[in-house]
Amino acid sequence: MIDKDLCSALLAVELGADLLIIATDVDAAYVDWGKPGQKAIAQAHPDALEKLGFAAGSMGPKVQAAMEFARTTGKDAVIGSLSDIVAITKR
Repeated sequence: MIDKDLCSALLAVELGADLLIIATDVDAAYVDWGKPGQKAIAQAHPDALEKLGFAAGSMGPKVQAAMEFARTTGKDAVIGSLSDIVAITKR
């Protein structure tokens, strides 16, 4: 199986992209998603994200792809809502 998020990260690396945007239907990756204390992750280092553990079938592949891009390039990766794409590109 080919994961679209990891494939996007690899393509972005190969193309020399300055930013990887993973557009989804939520505004961010969250810690404790779906729980009363859920918290959006505004910014994090890949090492910190790795310790949080994300669901394999939902946000996990997106976070993994973002971490791979950031580690490989030293550049930013953003997970956010497609409806916020203009704001995301202005970061």
